[in-house]
Amino acid sequence: MRLLLLATVASLMVHTACAQEKPLDMKMDFEEYDPPSSLVVPEHKLTRAKFPFIDVHNHQWSMAQADLANLIKDMDKLNMAVMVNLSGRGRGSGEQLNNSLESIKQNYPKRFIVFTNIEFGAIDDPQWTERTVKQLEEDVKRGANGLKIYKNLGMSAKDSKGNRIHVDDPRIDAVWDKCGELGIPVLIHSADPKQFWEPIDNKNERWLELKLHPGRRHDDDPVKWETIIEEQHNMFRKHPKTKFINAHLGWYGSDLAKLGKLLDELPNMYTEIGAVIAELGRQPRAAKAFLTKYQDRVMFGKDSWVVDEYSTYFRVLETADEYFPYHKRYHAFWRMYGLELPDDVLKKIYYKNALKVIPHIDASQFPK
Repeated sequence: MRLLLLATVASLMVHTACAQEKPLDMKMDFEEYDPPSSLVVPEHKLTRAKFPFIDVHNHQWSMAQADLANLIKDMDKLNMAVMVNLSGRGRGSGEQLNNSLESIKQNYPKRFIVFTNIEFGAIDDPQWTERTVKQLEEDVKRGANGLKIYKNLGMSAKDSKGNRIHVDDPRIDAVWDKCGELGIPVLIHSADPKQFWEPIDNKNERWLELKLHPGRRHDDDPVKWETIIEEQHNMFRKHPKTKFINAHLGWYGSDLAKLGKLLDELPNMYTEIGAVIAELGRQPRAAKAFLTKYQDRVMFGKDSWVVDEYSTYFRVLETADEYFPYHKRYHAFWRMYGLELPDDVLKKIYYKNALKVIPHIDASQFPK
């Protein structure tokens, strides 16, 4: 009997060892590992906003009649009442701006707002400031309703000597002041997510994005993220009569307490949620409290024109859904949670705040 028992134990040990030695199929990279959640909870996959909204952060490089007709179809599906095209001039002459404004005027005058742009390459020219201010005045007379500043200011824009042009360069002061005088806002994108400047290692939250898009890395840049951001804030302080829309939550979506302090300090600063909804969606209680407290200072923005991605924004802002994926895993490998904002807050973010800040939007398209 004892021999039989020993034989059985030995057999089990061999069987277990063989099972442990059986190789597992682990040939998979981290970026491929994205299992669907087994969580069973209510889902509300919205494809249309609850209220008509204004997208204050969009880029359209062609606004010919045929392109506008297609845009309108998609906008109507989303319940987007007004699109703000920030790339009026793009990086070219005023011809693109004139063509866009004329096309809008003839076809859909209530549905589009256009911002103009300026160039900094000739900032050393003694006449640059005067010439740029004049261009701004003329563009506004033609129908531009704001100024968009690309992120090259403070990062890649250089003067004739190869020196980086600071965001708060005094040669630009007259431009910011003119915007305040004309009653148009400045929507400005400065720097990029702070993680782009950090070491690209296992502690970097944006590692996957930087692996897939190495051109976004700034970890070797001589200018620090904090330097660019502080220049931007200093520029806001210097021009209190001009309204600034700080793009992408000013890259403080992961530090809402800091963003709140900035909004308290700078009453002429507003912000928008383009490309950073993932930051709000992973901290639903803190984000809801923030958007409630600063409901008069935050606007809806998306940035890239990908119709299907708007659903994530609507779902985060409007529903109480739990643990749902972001639409770009390399932006956010974490899951989203809905904020279930009340209607009065939603209306301000979707359209009321933009109506206050951006001139000449037809308010008749929106509920009171």
